[in-house]
Amino acid sequence: MKVVLDANIYVSSMVNAQGSPRHIMVRWEHGDFDVLVSDSIINEVGRVLRYPRIAKRHKQDEKTIRRFLELLASEAVVVEPAEVLDIVKEDESDNRYLECAIEGKAQYVITGDRHLLKLSEYRGIVILPPTAFVALLERGGL
Repeated sequence: MKVVLDANIYVSSMVNAQGSPRHIMVRWEHGDFDVLVSDSIINEVGRVLRYPRIAKRHKQDEKTIRRFLELLASEAVVVEPAEVLDIVKEDESDNRYLECAIEGKAQYVITGDRHLLKLSEYRGIVILPPTAFVALLERGGL
């Protein structure tokens, strides 16, 4: 099973140890599925983690953020998207997640982003909110 996680999943998992995003990260750490990333996604995760209002909530210093990004790059499957998409007009950066999913042949994109969620599916890739993905994991529906 191959999954692309939106930056909001990584960030939320660091802010809330009890939420669905954290549960998703734990299940990934246990090897229940593969996570696909691209350089663009890793860069966005780093950028978002460094936003002052976000940094205040997760309370991680720069060294810890760098270690997290290095771990992400080494433990996830890094893909280099060949196709550039312009599907999500409202937030162009959301297209990077679809590009990664297409290149890596992911089955799911997991996100809290309303622009991506309103697609619900793209080229056979199912786009789910974290709670729905956790429910799917719990039911063993993967």
